[in-house]
Amino acid sequence: MSNYEKFYINGEWVVPSGSDTIDVINPATEEAVGTISLGNNSDVDAAVSAAQEAFQSFSQTSIEDRMDLLNKITEIIGARSEDLAAAITSEMGAPNGLAKAAQAGTGLFHFATTAAVLADFQFEEEQGKNLIVKEPVGVVGMITPWNWPINQIACKVAPALAAGCTMVLKPSEIAPLNAIIFAEIMHEAGVPAGVFNLVNGDGPTVGTYLSGHPGIDMMSFTGSTRAGIEVAKNAAPTVKRVAQELGGKSANIILDDANLQEAVGRDAFGMCMNSGQSCNAGTRMLVPNSQMEEAKAIAKASMEAVSVGDPTSDGTTIGPVVSEAQWNKIQGLIQAGIDEGAELVCGGLGRPEGLEKGYYVRPTLFANVTNDMQIAQEEIFGPVLSLIGYEDDQEAISIANDTVYGLAGYISGSHERAVEIARQIRTGNMHVNGAGPDFNAPFGGYKQSGNGREWGSHGLEEFLEVKAILGGASS
Repeated sequence: MSNYEKFYINGEWVVPSGSDTIDVINPATEEAVGTISLGNNSDVDAAVSAAQEAFQSFSQTSIEDRMDLLNKITEIIGARSEDLAAAITSEMGAPNGLAKAAQAGTGLFHFATTAAVLADFQFEEEQGKNLIVKEPVGVVGMITPWNWPINQIACKVAPALAAGCTMVLKPSEIAPLNAIIFAEIMHEAGVPAGVFNLVNGDGPTVGTYLSGHPGIDMMSFTGSTRAGIEVAKNAAPTVKRVAQELGGKSANIILDDANLQEAVGRDAFGMCMNSGQSCNAGTRMLVPNSQMEEAKAIAKASMEAVSVGDPTSDGTTIGPVVSEAQWNKIQGLIQAGIDEGAELVCGGLGRPEGLEKGYYVRPTLFANVTNDMQIAQEEIFGPVLSLIGYEDDQEAISIANDTVYGLAGYISGSHERAVEIARQIRTGNMHVNGAGPDFNAPFGGYKQSGNGREWGSHGLEEFLEVKAILGGASS
Protein backbone atom coordinates (compact mmCIF):
# COMPACT_ATOMS: atom_id res chain seq x y z
CA MET A 1 0.00 0.00 0.00
CA SER A 2 1.66 3.21 -1.19
CA ASN A 3 0.01 5.36 1.50
CA TYR A 4 1.46 3.60 4.56
CA GLU A 5 4.01 6.33 5.22
CA LYS A 6 1.83 9.28 4.20
CA PHE A 7 -0.90 11.28 5.91
CA TYR A 8 -4.24 12.29 4.42
CA ILE A 9 -4.58 16.05 4.78
CA ASN A 10 -6.82 18.45 2.86
CA GLY A 11 -7.90 15.80 0.37
CA GLU A 12 -4.39 14.64 -0.54
CA TRP A 13 -1.86 12.03 0.53
CA VAL A 14 1.07 14.08 1.79
CA VAL A 15 4.60 13.35 2.97
CA PRO A 16 4.96 13.91 6.73
CA SER A 17 7.05 16.81 7.94
CA GLY A 18 9.21 14.51 10.10
CA SER A 19 11.05 11.27 9.48
CA ASP A 20 10.09 9.10 12.48
CA THR A 21 8.50 5.74 11.67
CA ILE A 22 7.24 2.66 13.50
CA ASP A 23 6.73 -0.93 12.42
CA VAL A 24 3.26 -2.46 12.59
CA ILE A 25 3.64 -5.91 14.14
CA ASN A 26 1.50 -8.94 13.30
CA PRO A 27 0.77 -10.41 16.77
CA ALA A 28 0.40 -13.92 15.34
CA THR A 29 3.89 -13.99 13.81
CA GLU A 30 5.65 -11.24 15.82
CA GLU A 31 6.89 -9.88 12.49
CA ALA A 32 6.38 -6.50 10.85
CA VAL A 33 3.59 -6.24 8.27
CA GLY A 34 4.25 -2.62 7.41
CA THR A 35 5.81 0.65 8.49
CA ILE A 36 3.96 3.89 9.14
CA SER A 37 5.16 7.42 9.72
CA LEU A 38 4.73 9.12 13.07
CA GLY A 39 3.40 12.64 12.92
CA ASN A 40 4.45 15.72 14.86
CA ASN A 41 3.04 19.11 15.77
CA SER A 42 3.49 20.50 12.26
CA ASP A 43 1.45 17.67 10.75
CA VAL A 44 -1.34 18.27 13.26
CA ASP A 45 -1.26 22.01 12.57
CA ALA A 46 -1.67 21.35 8.84
CA ALA A 47 -4.57 18.96 9.39
CA VAL A 48 -6.37 21.27 11.83
CA SER A 49 -5.93 24.22 9.48
CA ALA A 50 -7.44 22.21 6.61
CA ALA A 51 -10.36 21.15 8.80
CA GLN A 52 -11.00 24.71 9.95
CA GLU A 53 -11.07 25.96 6.38
CA ALA A 54 -13.35 23.16 5.23
CA PHE A 55 -15.76 23.70 8.12
CA GLN A 56 -16.84 27.04 6.71
CA SER A 57 -18.54 25.41 3.75
CA PHE A 58 -19.20 21.85 4.93
CA SER A 59 -21.14 23.02 7.99
CA GLN A 60 -23.58 24.70 5.61
CA THR A 61 -24.27 21.68 3.39
CA SER A 62 -27.77 20.28 3.19
CA ILE A 63 -29.00 17.21 5.02
CA GLU A 64 -29.62 15.59 1.64
CA ASP A 65 -26.02 16.14 0.56
CA ARG A 66 -24.68 14.66 3.79
CA MET A 67 -27.02 11.69 3.51
CA ASP A 68 -25.79 11.04 -0.02
CA LEU A 69 -22.21 11.17 1.26
CA LEU A 70 -22.93 8.72 4.08
CA ASN A 71 -24.63 6.32 1.68
CA LYS A 72 -21.71 6.49 -0.76
CA ILE A 73 -19.23 5.76 2.04
CA THR A 74 -21.37 2.82 3.17
CA GLU A 75 -21.32 1.43 -0.35
CA ILE A 76 -17.53 1.67 -0.68
CA ILE A 77 -16.92 0.20 2.78
CA GLY A 78 -18.92 -2.79 1.60
CA ALA A 79 -16.84 -3.06 -1.55
CA ARG A 80 -13.60 -2.90 0.42
CA SER A 81 -14.66 -5.01 3.39
CA GLU A 82 -12.23 -7.78 2.44
CA ASP A 83 -9.34 -5.30 2.47
CA LEU A 84 -10.40 -3.92 5.84
CA ALA A 85 -10.79 -7.39 7.35
CA ALA A 86 -7.41 -8.56 6.07
CA ALA A 87 -5.71 -5.49 7.50
CA ILE A 88 -7.37 -5.94 10.88
CA THR A 89 -6.39 -9.61 11.02
CA SER A 90 -2.77 -8.81 10.22
CA GLU A 91 -2.37 -5.88 12.60
CA MET A 92 -4.37 -6.92 15.67
CA GLY A 93 -4.97 -10.66 15.27
CA ALA A 94 -8.74 -10.96 14.85
CA PRO A 95 -9.65 -14.30 13.22
CA ASN A 96 -10.80 -14.07 9.60
CA GLY A 97 -14.44 -14.75 10.38
CA LEU A 98 -14.63 -12.18 13.15
CA ALA A 99 -12.69 -9.63 11.11
CA LYS A 100 -15.10 -9.93 8.19
CA ALA A 101 -18.43 -10.29 9.97
CA ALA A 102 -17.93 -8.10 13.03
CA GLN A 103 -14.81 -5.96 12.81
CA ALA A 104 -15.26 -4.69 9.23
CA GLY A 105 -19.02 -5.16 9.40
CA THR A 106 -19.48 -2.66 12.21
CA GLY A 107 -17.98 0.09 10.08
CA LEU A 108 -20.59 -0.43 7.40
CA PHE A 109 -23.45 -0.69 9.93
CA HIS A 110 -22.53 2.56 11.71
CA PHE A 111 -22.60 4.52 8.44
CA ALA A 112 -25.86 2.92 7.31
CA THR A 113 -27.45 3.53 10.71
CA THR A 114 -26.29 7.14 10.82
CA ALA A 115 -27.73 7.82 7.37
CA ALA A 116 -31.10 6.50 8.56
CA VAL A 117 -30.91 8.61 11.73
CA LEU A 118 -30.05 11.72 9.74
CA ALA A 119 -33.09 11.25 7.49
CA ASP A 120 -35.46 11.83 10.44
CA PHE A 121 -33.37 14.04 12.70
CA GLN A 122 -34.83 17.38 13.77
CA PHE A 123 -32.22 20.13 13.75
CA GLU A 124 -34.71 22.90 14.54
CA GLU A 125 -37.79 23.34 16.71
CA GLU A 126 -39.91 26.28 17.81
CA GLN A 127 -40.58 26.92 21.48
CA GLY A 128 -43.05 29.71 21.82
CA LYS A 129 -41.51 32.75 20.14
CA ASN A 130 -38.05 31.20 20.07
CA LEU A 131 -36.23 29.04 17.56
CA ILE A 132 -33.98 26.29 18.98
CA VAL A 133 -31.39 25.07 16.49
CA LYS A 134 -28.72 22.38 16.63
CA GLU A 135 -25.50 23.21 14.83
CA PRO A 136 -22.24 21.30 14.23
CA VAL A 137 -19.79 21.68 17.11
CA GLY A 138 -16.88 22.48 14.76
CA VAL A 139 -13.55 20.74 14.19
CA VAL A 140 -13.36 17.42 16.01
CA GLY A 141 -10.18 15.67 17.10
CA MET A 142 -10.58 11.89 17.21
CA ILE A 143 -8.35 9.33 18.90
CA THR A 144 -9.30 5.70 18.38
CA PRO A 145 -8.03 2.37 19.79
CA TRP A 146 -6.73 -0.88 18.33
CA ASN A 147 -9.19 -3.44 19.70
CA TRP A 148 -12.22 -2.65 17.49
CA PRO A 149 -10.46 -0.19 15.19
CA ILE A 150 -12.84 0.42 12.29
CA ASN A 151 -15.85 0.24 14.61
CA GLN A 152 -14.52 3.10 16.69
CA ILE A 153 -13.49 5.14 13.67
CA ALA A 154 -16.90 4.73 12.02
CA CYS A 155 -18.99 5.45 15.11
CA LYS A 156 -17.21 8.80 15.42
CA VAL A 157 -16.74 9.82 11.80
CA ALA A 158 -20.25 8.95 10.59
CA PRO A 159 -22.18 11.11 13.08
CA ALA A 160 -19.60 13.90 12.84
CA LEU A 161 -20.16 14.02 9.07
CA ALA A 162 -23.91 13.85 9.58
CA ALA A 163 -23.72 16.82 11.95
CA GLY A 164 -21.66 18.88 9.48
CA CYS A 165 -18.39 18.74 11.42
CA THR A 166 -14.88 18.41 10.04
CA MET A 167 -12.27 16.26 11.72
CA VAL A 168 -8.71 15.11 12.35
CA LEU A 169 -8.28 11.42 13.17
CA LYS A 170 -5.36 9.86 15.02
CA PRO A 171 -5.88 6.08 14.99
CA SER A 172 -3.89 3.72 17.19
CA GLU A 173 -0.32 3.36 15.98
CA ILE A 174 -0.58 -0.33 16.90
CA ALA A 175 -3.37 -1.00 14.37
CA PRO A 176 -3.33 1.87 11.84
CA LEU A 177 -3.57 0.03 8.52
CA ASN A 178 -7.37 -0.18 8.50
CA ALA A 179 -7.50 3.58 9.08
CA ILE A 180 -5.37 4.18 5.99
CA ILE A 181 -7.81 2.09 3.94
CA PHE A 182 -10.65 4.05 5.53
CA ALA A 183 -9.06 7.33 4.40
CA GLU A 184 -8.87 5.91 0.87
CA ILE A 185 -12.58 5.10 1.13
CA MET A 186 -13.36 8.65 2.22
CA HIS A 187 -11.39 10.01 -0.73
CA GLU A 188 -13.11 7.70 -3.21
CA ALA A 189 -16.51 8.67 -1.81
CA GLY A 190 -15.84 12.30 -2.64
CA VAL A 191 -15.61 13.68 0.89
CA PRO A 192 -14.67 17.36 0.33
CA ALA A 193 -11.03 18.29 0.89
CA GLY A 194 -10.27 19.10 4.52
CA VAL A 195 -13.41 17.54 5.96
CA PHE A 196 -11.63 14.33 6.96
CA ASN A 197 -7.92 14.31 7.80
CA LEU A 198 -5.71 11.45 9.00
CA VAL A 199 -2.47 11.90 10.95
CA ASN A 200 -0.77 8.80 12.34
CA GLY A 201 1.30 9.06 15.47
CA ASP A 202 1.67 8.10 19.10
CA GLY A 203 -0.33 9.36 22.05
CA PRO A 204 2.35 11.38 23.84
CA THR A 205 3.14 13.36 20.68
CA VAL A 206 0.19 13.60 18.28
CA GLY A 207 -2.50 12.72 20.83
CA THR A 208 -1.34 15.26 23.37
CA TYR A 209 -0.90 18.07 20.88
CA LEU A 210 -4.24 17.36 19.17
CA SER A 211 -6.08 17.31 22.52
CA GLY A 212 -4.74 20.70 23.51
CA HIS A 213 -4.88 22.35 20.09
CA PRO A 214 -6.82 25.64 20.17
CA GLY A 215 -8.19 24.92 16.69
CA ILE A 216 -9.97 21.79 17.90
CA ASP A 217 -13.49 22.39 19.21
CA MET A 218 -14.15 18.88 20.52
CA MET A 219 -12.18 15.75 21.37
CA SER A 220 -13.74 12.32 20.91
CA PHE A 221 -11.60 9.67 22.56
CA THR A 222 -11.85 5.91 23.00
CA GLY A 223 -9.22 4.05 24.98
CA SER A 224 -8.01 3.39 28.50
CA THR A 225 -9.20 5.42 31.46
CA ARG A 226 -5.59 6.42 32.16
CA ALA A 227 -5.17 7.88 28.66
CA GLY A 228 -8.64 9.44 28.78
CA ILE A 229 -7.69 11.38 31.90
CA GLU A 230 -4.67 12.80 30.04
CA VAL A 231 -6.83 13.81 27.08
CA ALA A 232 -9.21 15.64 29.41
CA LYS A 233 -6.34 17.41 31.19
CA ASN A 234 -4.83 18.52 27.88
CA ALA A 235 -8.20 19.72 26.62
CA ALA A 236 -9.09 21.66 29.76
CA PRO A 237 -7.16 24.90 29.08
CA THR A 238 -9.18 25.50 25.90
CA VAL A 239 -12.47 24.38 27.50
CA LYS A 240 -13.29 22.18 24.53
CA ARG A 241 -15.91 19.47 24.73
CA VAL A 242 -14.52 16.02 25.54
CA ALA A 243 -16.45 12.82 24.87
CA GLN A 244 -14.85 9.65 26.20
CA GLU A 245 -15.50 5.93 25.97
CA LEU A 246 -13.06 4.35 28.39
CA GLY A 247 -12.39 1.13 30.30
CA GLY A 248 -14.74 -1.37 31.85
CA LYS A 249 -15.01 -4.24 34.30
CA SER A 250 -18.53 -5.35 33.53
CA ALA A 251 -20.52 -7.60 35.80
CA ASN A 252 -22.59 -10.48 34.42
CA ILE A 253 -25.27 -11.44 36.94
CA ILE A 254 -26.66 -14.96 36.64
CA LEU A 255 -29.86 -15.06 38.71
CA ASP A 256 -30.94 -18.21 40.52
CA ASP A 257 -33.92 -18.63 38.20
CA ALA A 258 -31.81 -18.40 35.02
CA ASN A 259 -31.13 -21.36 32.76
CA LEU A 260 -27.66 -21.91 34.19
CA GLN A 261 -26.37 -24.13 31.38
CA GLU A 262 -27.49 -21.70 28.71
CA ALA A 263 -26.44 -18.44 30.37
CA VAL A 264 -23.08 -19.50 31.78
CA GLY A 265 -22.12 -21.52 28.70
CA ARG A 266 -23.06 -18.73 26.30
CA ASP A 267 -21.42 -15.93 28.23
CA ALA A 268 -18.21 -17.70 29.23
CA PHE A 269 -17.58 -18.52 25.58
CA GLY A 270 -18.69 -15.09 24.39
CA MET A 271 -16.45 -13.25 26.85
CA CYS A 272 -13.45 -14.75 25.05
CA MET A 273 -14.41 -13.27 21.67
CA ASN A 274 -11.86 -10.87 20.21
CA SER A 275 -9.42 -12.53 22.63
CA GLY A 276 -11.22 -10.79 25.48
CA GLN A 277 -10.13 -7.40 24.12
CA SER A 278 -13.47 -5.62 24.44
CA CYS A 279 -14.06 -2.80 26.90
CA ASN A 280 -17.63 -4.04 27.52
CA ALA A 281 -16.68 -7.70 28.10
CA GLY A 282 -18.53 -9.34 30.99
CA THR A 283 -15.40 -10.44 32.83
CA ARG A 284 -16.98 -10.68 36.30
CA MET A 285 -19.60 -13.42 36.30
CA LEU A 286 -21.71 -13.31 39.44
CA VAL A 287 -23.37 -16.63 40.32
CA PRO A 288 -25.38 -17.76 43.38
CA ASN A 289 -23.09 -19.38 45.95
CA SER A 290 -25.35 -22.43 45.91
CA GLN A 291 -24.68 -22.87 42.17
CA MET A 292 -20.95 -22.09 42.14
CA GLU A 293 -19.80 -25.68 41.56
CA GLU A 294 -22.24 -26.25 38.72
CA ALA A 295 -21.45 -22.87 37.13
CA LYS A 296 -17.74 -23.61 37.40
CA ALA A 297 -18.11 -26.87 35.48
CA ILE A 298 -20.23 -25.26 32.75
CA ALA A 299 -17.86 -22.32 32.31
CA LYS A 300 -14.84 -24.61 32.25
CA ALA A 301 -16.32 -26.76 29.48
CA SER A 302 -17.30 -23.67 27.50
CA MET A 303 -13.90 -22.01 27.73
CA GLU A 304 -12.07 -25.22 26.92
CA ALA A 305 -14.10 -25.32 23.69
CA VAL A 306 -12.51 -22.03 22.60
CA SER A 307 -10.03 -22.77 19.82
CA VAL A 308 -6.94 -20.55 20.08
CA GLY A 309 -4.70 -20.35 17.05
CA ASP A 310 -3.68 -18.82 13.75
CA PRO A 311 -6.26 -16.13 12.94
CA THR A 312 -6.05 -16.99 9.23
CA SER A 313 -7.01 -20.65 9.81
CA ASP A 314 -10.54 -21.98 9.59
CA GLY A 315 -11.93 -23.09 12.91
CA THR A 316 -9.99 -20.61 15.03
CA THR A 317 -12.20 -18.99 17.67
CA ILE A 318 -9.68 -16.46 18.96
CA GLY A 319 -6.29 -15.34 17.75
CA PRO A 320 -3.49 -13.66 19.72
CA VAL A 321 -3.78 -10.56 21.83
CA VAL A 322 -2.49 -7.46 20.13
CA SER A 323 1.06 -7.03 21.41
CA GLU A 324 3.85 -8.28 23.61
CA ALA A 325 3.11 -5.54 26.14
CA GLN A 326 -0.53 -6.63 26.34
CA TRP A 327 0.50 -10.30 26.64
CA ASN A 328 2.84 -9.49 29.50
CA LYS A 329 0.15 -7.47 31.29
CA ILE A 330 -2.32 -10.36 31.06
CA GLN A 331 0.25 -12.85 32.33
CA GLY A 332 0.96 -10.58 35.29
CA LEU A 333 -2.72 -10.38 36.19
CA ILE A 334 -3.20 -14.15 35.88
CA GLN A 335 -0.29 -14.55 38.29
CA ALA A 336 -1.91 -11.99 40.60
CA GLY A 337 -5.09 -14.07 40.66
CA ILE A 338 -3.13 -17.15 41.60
CA ASP A 339 -1.18 -15.26 44.28
CA GLU A 340 -4.37 -13.82 45.80
CA GLY A 341 -5.84 -17.28 46.26
CA ALA A 342 -8.45 -17.44 43.51
CA GLU A 343 -9.16 -20.98 42.29
CA LEU A 344 -7.57 -21.52 38.87
CA VAL A 345 -10.06 -23.79 37.09
CA CYS A 346 -8.55 -23.84 33.59
CA GLY A 347 -6.02 -21.97 31.49
CA GLY A 348 -3.30 -20.14 33.35
CA LEU A 349 0.13 -18.83 32.55
CA GLY A 350 1.95 -19.14 29.25
CA ARG A 351 0.89 -19.84 25.69
CA PRO A 352 -1.56 -22.59 24.75
CA GLU A 353 0.06 -25.92 23.96
CA GLY A 354 1.58 -26.06 20.47
CA LEU A 355 1.83 -22.29 20.05
CA GLU A 356 5.42 -21.25 20.60
CA LYS A 357 5.30 -17.95 18.71
CA GLY A 358 2.73 -15.19 18.75
CA TYR A 359 1.01 -13.40 21.62
CA TYR A 360 -1.47 -16.16 22.39
CA VAL A 361 -3.21 -16.42 25.77
CA ARG A 362 -4.83 -19.48 27.31
CA PRO A 363 -8.56 -18.90 28.02
CA THR A 364 -8.43 -18.70 31.80
CA LEU A 365 -11.16 -19.27 34.37
CA PHE A 366 -10.91 -18.33 38.03
CA ALA A 367 -13.59 -19.40 40.52
CA ASN A 368 -14.43 -18.34 44.07
CA VAL A 369 -13.05 -14.89 43.35
CA THR A 370 -13.79 -12.10 45.81
CA ASN A 371 -14.51 -8.64 44.47
CA ASP A 372 -11.57 -7.06 46.28
CA MET A 373 -9.05 -9.12 44.30
CA GLN A 374 -7.01 -7.39 41.62
CA ILE A 375 -8.44 -9.65 38.90
CA ALA A 376 -11.95 -8.49 39.91
CA GLN A 377 -11.13 -4.79 39.91
CA GLU A 378 -8.59 -4.24 37.11
CA GLU A 379 -9.41 -4.40 33.42
CA ILE A 380 -7.42 -7.39 32.11
CA PHE A 381 -8.31 -7.09 28.42
CA GLY A 382 -7.75 -10.76 27.74
CA PRO A 383 -9.75 -14.03 27.79
CA VAL A 384 -9.83 -14.21 31.59
CA LEU A 385 -13.10 -14.76 33.46
CA SER A 386 -13.72 -14.48 37.21
CA LEU A 387 -16.60 -16.29 38.92
CA ILE A 388 -17.81 -14.41 42.00
CA GLY A 389 -20.39 -15.87 44.37
CA TYR A 390 -23.29 -14.00 45.97
CA GLU A 391 -26.12 -14.80 48.41
CA ASP A 392 -29.07 -12.68 47.25
CA ASP A 393 -30.11 -10.05 44.72
CA GLN A 394 -29.03 -7.13 46.91
CA GLU A 395 -25.53 -8.54 47.30
CA ALA A 396 -25.31 -9.13 43.54
CA ILE A 397 -26.26 -5.51 42.91
CA SER A 398 -23.71 -4.33 45.47
CA ILE A 399 -20.91 -6.40 43.95
CA ALA A 400 -21.80 -5.32 40.42
CA ASN A 401 -21.63 -1.65 41.42
CA ASP A 402 -18.44 -2.06 43.47
CA THR A 403 -16.10 -0.89 40.72
CA VAL A 404 -14.75 2.41 39.42
CA TYR A 405 -16.14 1.47 36.00
CA GLY A 406 -19.65 1.54 34.58
CA LEU A 407 -19.60 0.76 30.87
CA ALA A 408 -21.73 -2.36 30.46
CA GLY A 409 -23.45 -5.14 32.34
CA TYR A 410 -25.26 -8.39 31.71
CA ILE A 411 -28.04 -10.22 33.51
CA SER A 412 -29.88 -13.49 32.94
CA GLY A 413 -33.04 -14.69 34.65
CA SER A 414 -36.80 -14.13 34.62
CA HIS A 415 -37.47 -11.04 32.52
CA GLU A 416 -39.28 -8.79 34.99
CA ARG A 417 -36.83 -9.50 37.80
CA ALA A 418 -33.82 -9.09 35.51
CA VAL A 419 -35.03 -5.71 34.24
CA GLU A 420 -35.73 -4.51 37.78
CA ILE A 421 -32.17 -5.37 38.83
CA ALA A 422 -30.75 -3.91 35.59
CA ARG A 423 -32.26 -0.55 36.59
CA GLN A 424 -30.14 -0.59 39.75
CA ILE A 425 -26.78 -1.21 38.09
CA ARG A 426 -24.69 1.94 37.60
CA THR A 427 -23.68 1.34 34.02
CA GLY A 428 -24.43 2.74 30.58
CA ASN A 429 -25.52 -0.53 28.95
CA MET A 430 -27.30 -3.56 30.37
CA HIS A 431 -27.88 -6.71 28.29
CA VAL A 432 -30.84 -8.82 29.42
CA ASN A 433 -30.91 -12.56 28.71
CA GLY A 434 -28.27 -12.53 26.00
CA ALA A 435 -29.48 -9.44 24.13
CA GLY A 436 -26.82 -8.33 21.66
CA PRO A 437 -25.70 -4.84 20.63
CA ASP A 438 -28.03 -2.51 18.75
CA PHE A 439 -26.49 0.17 16.52
CA ASN A 440 -29.39 2.50 17.28
CA ALA A 441 -29.00 2.20 21.06
CA PRO A 442 -26.68 4.62 22.91
CA PHE A 443 -23.28 3.23 23.91
CA GLY A 444 -21.21 4.77 26.67
CA GLY A 445 -20.44 4.62 30.36
CA TYR A 446 -20.91 5.90 33.88
CA LYS A 447 -18.14 6.77 36.34
CA GLN A 448 -14.59 6.13 35.05
CA SER A 449 -15.91 4.44 31.92
CA GLY A 450 -16.33 7.88 30.38
CA ASN A 451 -18.94 10.43 29.44
CA GLY A 452 -21.13 11.07 26.43
CA ARG A 453 -22.77 8.50 24.20
CA GLU A 454 -22.04 7.01 20.79
CA TRP A 455 -24.22 5.13 18.26
CA GLY A 456 -27.58 6.09 16.77
CA SER A 457 -29.29 9.41 17.40
CA HIS A 458 -27.46 9.91 20.71
CA GLY A 459 -24.16 9.63 18.84
CA LEU A 460 -25.25 12.39 16.46
CA GLU A 461 -26.27 14.63 19.37
CA GLU A 462 -22.69 14.51 20.71
CA PHE A 463 -21.42 16.50 17.72
CA LEU A 464 -24.01 19.28 17.93
CA GLU A 465 -24.21 22.58 19.79
CA VAL A 466 -27.61 23.96 20.83
CA LYS A 467 -28.41 27.57 20.00
CA ALA A 468 -31.44 29.57 21.12
CA ILE A 469 -32.56 32.25 18.65
CA LEU A 470 -34.81 34.33 20.87
CA GLY A 471 -37.73 35.76 18.98
CA GLY A 472 -36.75 33.69 15.97
CA ALA A 473 -39.91 31.60 15.64
CA SER A 474 -41.84 32.05 12.41
CA SER A 475 -45.18 32.75 14.11
